[in-house]
Amino acid sequence: MPRRLPMRPTACLALADGSLFYGMGFGATGQTVAELCFNTAMTGYQEIMTDPSYAGQIVTFTFPHIGNTGTNPQDDETADPVAAGMVVKWMPTDPSNWRNVQPISEWLAARGRIAIGGIDTRRLTRAIRQQGAPHVALAHDPDGNFDIEALVNAAREFAGLEGMDLAREVTCAQSYRWDEMRWAWPDGYAQQTDPKHKVVAIDYGAKRNILRCLASAGCDVTVLPATATYDDIMAHNPDGVFLSNGPGDPAATGAYAVPMIRDVLDKTELPVFGICLGHQMLALTLGAKTIKMSHGHHGANHPVKDNDTGKVEITSMNHGFAVDAQTLPKGVVETHVSLFDGSNCGIRMEGRPVWSVQHHPEASPGPQDSYYLFERFAAAMQDKKSVTETA
Repeated sequence: MPRRLPMRPTACLALADGSLFYGMGFGATGQTVAELCFNTAMTGYQEIMTDPSYAGQIVTFTFPHIGNTGTNPQDDETADPVAAGMVVKWMPTDPSNWRNVQPISEWLAARGRIAIGGIDTRRLTRAIRQQGAPHVALAHDPDGNFDIEALVNAAREFAGLEGMDLAREVTCAQSYRWDEMRWAWPDGYAQQTDPKHKVVAIDYGAKRNILRCLASAGCDVTVLPATATYDDIMAHNPDGVFLSNGPGDPAATGAYAVPMIRDVLDKTELPVFGICLGHQMLALTLGAKTIKMSHGHHGANHPVKDNDTGKVEITSMNHGFAVDAQTLPKGVVETHVSLFDGSNCGIRMEGRPVWSVQHHPEASPGPQDSYYLFERFAAAMQDKKSVTETA
């Protein structure tokens, strides 16, 4: 029997240090540059690829079987993929799921996103853990022609995420209302028809499931762009202000977000709740600092301890920057910490209904251990109303 020759690689991942990973391309063709991170979630690849917090990043999935359930419009966290590319162990097989509408390769190709399969993702993940999130160039050419020197140089010339304000790139262009609630069997996504609280959500790159969780907690949600001012917010006469997740360097986004949040805190007694980048925006406003992490936290299995109760929650995370707990000022309490590395995962103001968390209580994908935080936000708004009515 004649020996079968190996297939010629059709994709190449080049790291800034010159390391090369060859594999088979799928999705769109072309080339892209980004920071490379890894995600340990076993489900939810479509939600991950459409999470705006992944702007400027290529995602390596440590779970080998990506694409098995296909894709469908209901699982998008925003209109189109935001992550720059995808790296997987095995090439996607034909999808087998009753909700499938389009195979992952076709879905990526239609949205201009490059992917590479057949990669030793364990080796790649070890490199990220040991050396930090690298800058990379990913190319997909069906003919397998690659200019390796140009790819490595492109990776080296990538500016990186430090100093980048990516929230402006992924935020909404104008304000809009949101009333869709969390998915529930058998009706799917129902509408909130009897909201109790008016919430203004600042969109730094908001995931749809966060907005669904707010609606399910009884909120009438109005979403405003990342650059919204204090006057823009107060024009809606809200009962509370929500600060969303998002990508990029929090210090860069804070240049315009912090003054707005400071006005909300100084001029009102409104409850304020932040998630992910929103958590970092609140921390910066209160006087803390943020730092770039070596390789960040990306996954759906991160244990977080609630310092107030001692309870451990398994959470979903996606962040490459963190609040430096050593810089928290007096009057700001650290409420949650990561049990992986001790990094900060939550803060609150003493004596005020103002708090935030680094992890994602809306999950999507991931566990729902922390969903109670949306109900706590609704309860804080109700308490504020009760005080006002009796005053």
